[in-house]
Amino acid sequence: MTTTTITGARVFDGEKTLGVTTVSIEDGKIVRIGGEVPSGSDVVDGTGATLLPGLIDAHVHTGPEALALALRFGVTTELEMQGVHTRDRRAGISENDAVADVRSAGFGLTPPGGHPSELFPPGFTPGDRGGPRGTGEPPFHPDATSPEAAAASIPQLLARGSDYVKFMIDDGSVEGHPGLPMIDQATLNAGVAEARRYGALTVAHTLTLDATRMAVEAGIDGLVHVFVEPHDDEIIAMIKDAGMFVVPCAVLNASLMGITGGELADDPRVSSRLDEDWDTTLRSSFGCYPQGDIKDVLRTIKVLSDEGVDVLVGTDASLPLPFLGGLAHGASVHHELQYLVQAGLTPEQALRAATATTARRFALSDRGRIAEGLRADLLLVDGDPTTTISDTLNTRAVWRRGTRLRG
Repeated sequence: MTTTTITGARVFDGEKTLGVTTVSIEDGKIVRIGGEVPSGSDVVDGTGATLLPGLIDAHVHTGPEALALALRFGVTTELEMQGVHTRDRRAGISENDAVADVRSAGFGLTPPGGHPSELFPPGFTPGDRGGPRGTGEPPFHPDATSPEAAAASIPQLLARGSDYVKFMIDDGSVEGHPGLPMIDQATLNAGVAEARRYGALTVAHTLTLDATRMAVEAGIDGLVHVFVEPHDDEIIAMIKDAGMFVVPCAVLNASLMGITGGELADDPRVSSRLDEDWDTTLRSSFGCYPQGDIKDVLRTIKVLSDEGVDVLVGTDASLPLPFLGGLAHGASVHHELQYLVQAGLTPEQALRAATATTARRFALSDRGRIAEGLRADLLLVDGDPTTTISDTLNTRAVWRRGTRLRG
């Protein structure tokens, strides 16, 4: 059994900087931190570099091609917030070290004709553009038409392998489709209560203050968007007192406001890893909420962090389509890190948001940190992203379960 030892690199373990130390990996796991290099090790010289846990994107919609793209950017796990990669449908992905690992909500609770149906043209098939095709039994679509239906859907979602349960609270107003059917409070409450009875984590899609208040009232565990409007003291206190986590997806809110990822796409560290479709998508935007101000979003992120709310890195990256633009798998995680630092978080706080904090909140106890016994999901980058966050893009090596990504 071959041991790989990374030497001479600064180590950020997902929570704090350890300084320069050796990290040895074997049989897919981290087996030693510090000490002498084990005899017979395959040595990787990390001089001038920083070793990080593999990054986690806490909000995506993904497929095999997207998971491969994410891994090229050092994102070793993606958390799907609507899709087909539930426990019973991802065996091939879990064993494939050429793609990022994935966890999934399955399909979220939303009424017929509710969000996200407005985003796609009639007859659109995600598999036509590299999205999930799925195999075997069709995925389960939960029923959010009544409290009784929502409660009955929860055990079916969980039995079919959903890792957490998502609720869509969206009337379409931010996306330019006001008046969409939306889950009501009683139905939301019933679904969340049933999920809690089963011990399942719950998350909510919320882009407005009103939707956020509904999520808090229902007892949702985490918000997988932050609202586009300016915050007030009351909503911050509600989120904090409820113990919720927040995945801001600032890159998505920027795209809603017409801000593209063009500057990121111009970076050769990014452009060299994108094909034409993803480059075009990253340079586009949703552009449906031009009245918004990204500065409001960044102020909200800073206040949430200052109040002790767990902030997680997520992007809402999905398919390589311009109308879903401003985002690309993997690349947008690095963009989100930069937005968090722009908001006023320290680089180390931002890195925690993409590693240890996300692992803790989603009960991914085997990853998100560099610690003995955990998965060897690792990212080695030139420079020091604990002081200069954009150094996360200086990829030198990526490992998934101890297997180094080639090419």
